[in-house]
Amino acid sequence: MADKSPRQSMSKKPAKSIKQKRTDKKAGAAAASELEKLTKAKKN
Repeated sequence: MADKSPRQSMSKKPAKSIKQKRTDKKAGAAAASELEKLTKAKKN
């Protein structure tokens, strides 16, 4: 009889790679800096 219990690899979601984390972080920082530029331009 075959073992039909779920495996750890099936239930675990793949984690983000270091490259994906780095690009997400850079994208967030770029968006924040653009917002700062827009708000500073409106104040002056």
